[in-house]
Amino acid sequence: MLYFARCATIPLPLSEGIMPERELSFKSLRALDPQALSTVHNRYYADVRRFAMYRLGDEMTAEDLASETFIRLIDALRDGKGPRRNLRGWLLGTLNNLINDHYRKHYRDAPIVRLDPEARQDPLSEVDARLDSQIRLTGALDALTDEQQMVISLRFGAEMSLAETATAMGKKANAIKALQFRAIAALRQELGAESDE
Repeated sequence: MLYFARCATIPLPLSEGIMPERELSFKSLRALDPQALSTVHNRYYADVRRFAMYRLGDEMTAEDLASETFIRLIDALRDGKGPRRNLRGWLLGTLNNLINDHYRKHYRDAPIVRLDPEARQDPLSEVDARLDSQIRLTGALDALTDEQQMVISLRFGAEMSLAETATAMGKKANAIKALQFRAIAALRQELGAESDE
């Protein structure tokens, strides 16, 4: 909602359509061309929102942070900064930073709630099993390093390629492969250790 209020200062031509992909350039973005900004928003908002939903699991917060990502893009472009080569990678990297800030701000001291299987009076239902699995997976993901969480989120949550993930994280593709391998191994170990307890 805040995103639309800030963008109200940029007049969008109603009679013209979305800028074709071949005409979209970083030069037009840096000039804050309304058509270019509209094209970027229409092209990338779904990816940005999906990544936020994957990381947060909360639709309203995901939409807020996805919108804030585009506000940050406009602010960066106004300041002469912003993406140089990979727009999608810049957007998802910025969103990841916003998500990390969100978690730091709101969940620093939140206790982890674990379900006690013996406290249940009903037999374990399918919903309970899914909830248990989700809690175990969330706990296992929390045990990963920030870089490992990021690579898992970008590769599997945002469905980015190795090259896109490498650009977003500022690393080489081989480093991303190794980081992903270590992250998956750590997840397996963490999930295996939890099931042994």
